[in-house]
Amino acid sequence: MKINSDFSERVVLHADEIPWRDSPMPGVSRRPLDRIGDEVARATSIVRYDPGSHFSAHTHDGGEEFIVLEGVFQDEHGDFPAGSYIRNPPTSKHTPGSEAGCVIFVKLWQFDPDDRTHVRVDMNKTGAVTDPERPGIKVTPLFEDHREVVRVETWAPNAASSFKADGGAELLILEGSAQEGGDALRRHSWVRIPDGQTVSLKAGRDGALIWIKTGHLRHVRAPGE
Repeated sequence: MKINSDFSERVVLHADEIPWRDSPMPGVSRRPLDRIGDEVARATSIVRYDPGSHFSAHTHDGGEEFIVLEGVFQDEHGDFPAGSYIRNPPTSKHTPGSEAGCVIFVKLWQFDPDDRTHVRVDMNKTGAVTDPERPGIKVTPLFEDHREVVRVETWAPNAASSFKADGGAELLILEGSAQEGGDALRRHSWVRIPDGQTVSLKAGRDGALIWIKTGHLRHVRAPGE
């Protein structure tokens, strides 16, 4: 299966316009954003766990990165409320589920195969640093290695800035609204911008909270590659 698999193309999707698709596990459904592969895939999705639903225990051969958007995600490592950012590297294992129900934004098979770094950040409790070169913007670093930089940015109302997407960029609007490249973005809008293009953002009148990843689209691979 291939969904938005041409990484030379800019993609803009609004999650609330994408129908939920059932996963193999009862009570767990998905909104696909991009995908290369079938059930084992390089994939970016929004996943919904109904109350009391869960996946069976499994190993993430290609790694898993996710943000809890709503509710509380649970596994044997803890309870992770909305605002949690998690990286489970290749070879990690867990049994995910949610007694209360939750929605997560998740990326699979997008790690350096040798990465073994676990990350668990509660963004609700992590401070933000003012960017002196971009008025009205604060940055919360989440992860950085030789392949990618991941952060959350808090944009004041009507703040505006641009940057070149070296290695490509992905954006997810967590709260508020913004415009990028002429497209109006709202809560849970997702944008993927190819390597070398320019990201031009302006926050809406209420500001925006934006998850941003850069650099990683130079390293696209599917399971088995």
